[in-house]
Amino acid sequence: MTRKNLATLIFISFFFVNNLYPCTNFLVTRGASADGSTMISYSADSHVLYGELYHWPASDYPEGTMLDVYEWDTGKFLGKISQVRHTYSVIGNMNEHQVAIGETTYGGKPELVDTTGIIDYGSLMYIALQRSRTAREAIKIMTGLVAEYGYYSSGESFSISDPNEVWIMEMIGKGTNMVSAGKGKNATLVNANKGAVWVALRIPDGYISGHANQARITTFPLNDPENCLYAPDVISFAREKGYYSGTDEAFSFSDTYAPVDFGGARFCEARVWAGFNRVTGGMDKYLDYAKGENLKNKMPLWIKPDKKITLKDMIGIMRDYYQGTPLDMTLDPGAGPNKSIVRWRPLTWEVDGKTYFNERATSTQQTGFSFIAQSRSWLPDHIGGILWFGVDDTYSTVYSPMYCGITDVPESYAEGNGSMMEFSEDAAFWVFNQVSNFAYLRYNLMIADIQKKQQQLENHYIQITDAVDKTALGIYKSDTAKGREFLTMYSANAGNNTVSEWKQLYRYLFTKYMDGNVKVKVEDERNPAVEYPGYSQDWYKRLINETGDKFLEPGGTSH
Repeated sequence: MTRKNLATLIFISFFFVNNLYPCTNFLVTRGASADGSTMISYSADSHVLYGELYHWPASDYPEGTMLDVYEWDTGKFLGKISQVRHTYSVIGNMNEHQVAIGETTYGGKPELVDTTGIIDYGSLMYIALQRSRTAREAIKIMTGLVAEYGYYSSGESFSISDPNEVWIMEMIGKGTNMVSAGKGKNATLVNANKGAVWVALRIPDGYISGHANQARITTFPLNDPENCLYAPDVISFAREKGYYSGTDEAFSFSDTYAPVDFGGARFCEARVWAGFNRVTGGMDKYLDYAKGENLKNKMPLWIKPDKKITLKDMIGIMRDYYQGTPLDMTLDPGAGPNKSIVRWRPLTWEVDGKTYFNERATSTQQTGFSFIAQSRSWLPDHIGGILWFGVDDTYSTVYSPMYCGITDVPESYAEGNGSMMEFSEDAAFWVFNQVSNFAYLRYNLMIADIQKKQQQLENHYIQITDAVDKTALGIYKSDTAKGREFLTMYSANAGNNTVSEWKQLYRYLFTKYMDGNVKVKVEDERNPAVEYPGYSQDWYKRLINETGDKFLEPGGTSH
């Protein structure tokens, strides 16, 4: 997880077992964005992930330095790898060269997990960010690391971007096959299957893509290194394992290593479908696939949006709960009387021997942190990259701007300011969870107040971005260090201001909505007027349908 919270998280059981179908990514190319930037979004969803903004400063190391690798999800020590002589500064999931990386876990064939590997998917992301200047270089580093040290995790999809290109890469290990190496006393056991099989595709300019815990790359060009990179044995290994026997040209990565099933469609691909559906027409033809009813009617890996995507559009995609579609979570019984968009886990349950489920939307209550990484090629790297960062539920978070060139992070988002088992009144994660969890009680009433403040803050940050860019650029041209100092101060003020405003919002909400009532402020009176909103007529009718005359007053007449 993070260096300062390892002790707290050692007790946590494996992430994917406890958090089925976590995380959502969307990817936008330069030609598909309204301002010519590239964007990737990432919601890191886990009931045990503490939302904070990671920071690795740029550093230099002596020759021969070794780096300790800890599994990101559990804090388990995996081993040591060689450190490079120089590493780049990283803020969250974006480095000082505007390279950004996100991920979603799809699992795939369980026998392909390499229990001897040293590099897990989380370490892979953050080590690559510290070592790469472009998306292509990040891919080379990531695939080189797992080839040299072994890949510890299950199947993973990665979003990788820089100011010019956006890539999707899918990777899975090759299992554990221990054989003896060496002779006599020097003989040791090594994994003959060390490494991973993978495919990386560049998203065509003008298109967008997405992934959400289901492998999505099917067939791919075998002779187009400008747009497609892959492990030399990605097909031959599948044949060796008996997974595939067709031609190279017909080989499908996802169908071979992680075939889609009902859960992969309804709980994972449906999120991608919903995001695509917000920005392009004609997605209704894939609704049966998203619902898990027709697994052969697969969506394309990428689509061309009907209009250019703005930052606000991306934020909207991250706040999707299937609104306006047949899967709208406010319209099913699980929404309760207050039109809630959250569903308490487990995701599936049994009644009378039959298994039922809730929808799994992009916006979900167990998000630790989320971001939209925006890379802008027309500005110097330190100014061009902005990580729009938020903690907790995407629907009720605020995306605050963190420039990739900053040298420190806001105290309210910093590592070590609280943890999952240590409440901190000044930590963004806890402040935002106070608001969202209180709002879950009367969601349809409180969400309007939350969105009002949310939009006020986000609109302000977006509107002043151009002015901040220009000011930073003016300083940066004459003094790089002072330019970065300005950006650090601005980002810190923005983040801390967001948390301060959210503290005030919590006080306001708690005062106004305490005990399920709504207080209306009345001037010059000691006590406010109180409204009792009750529930909707639809809910009362549902209650009557289920209980009959149990709650009918004698006589049953209206008052």
